Amino acid sequence: MLSHPLLLDDLHQLVDALAAALDAKSSYTCGHSERVADLSLLIAQNLGLTEEKKQLIHIGAHLHDIGKIGIPDEVLNKPGRLTDEQFAVIKQHPVIGFNIVNKVKTFEVISDIVRYHHERYDGKGYPDGLKGFDIPFGARIVAVADSYDAMTAPRIYRPCFTQEEALDEIKRCRGSQFDPEVVDCFIDAMQKEKYLDRMNYNKFEYMFG
Repeated sequence: MLSHPLLLDDLHQLVDALAAALDAKSSYTCGHSERVADLSLLIAQNLGLTEEKKQLIHIGAHLHDIGKIGIPDEVLNKPGRLTDEQFAVIKQHPVIGFNIVNKVKTFEVISDIVRYHHERYDGKGYPDGLKGFDIPFGARIVAVADSYDAMTAPRIYRPCFTQEEALDEIKRCRGSQFDPEVVDCFIDAMQKEKYLDRMNYNKFEYMFG
């Protein structure tokens, strides 16, 4: 399905347009989807997945937060910690995103990544409480990339993690929040390829500096 170059180009243009719409809605999400997509692709490459699977994971990661388009601005852009009620609203975004991408036939194959990227390996995640291998593999990959980027991106209400602190936290949650195989591959890839040095997190400075 993705082997036709024209179709692949069209898909990436559509994905970029949707990600730009989300970035325009929230300064907190600006650039997040692109970085998560790059990190997810790095993991997929180091796992030795096929080219088609790598492309699907990259596209799914790029769209993982698209459901936040349906979250009220006062919740999405709140400059502080969320209340329990507001967090319950935020937790709706995987299902909202799933309902969006599932309407596009070409995106049906990546809709599970969008829906399940906040599931936990121990079954304590959301929206459906899936556990272990019941969580689609692409979603398990995106979960690690998403959490790493969320920790290392600045927020007004908390300092960001250093890269080393974020990696230590990913390791700590190995087997509970995250798939052990994905964690091991991610840590190895980040250390071996020094991918940290090529990631640009300075784009946040103009917002919060």
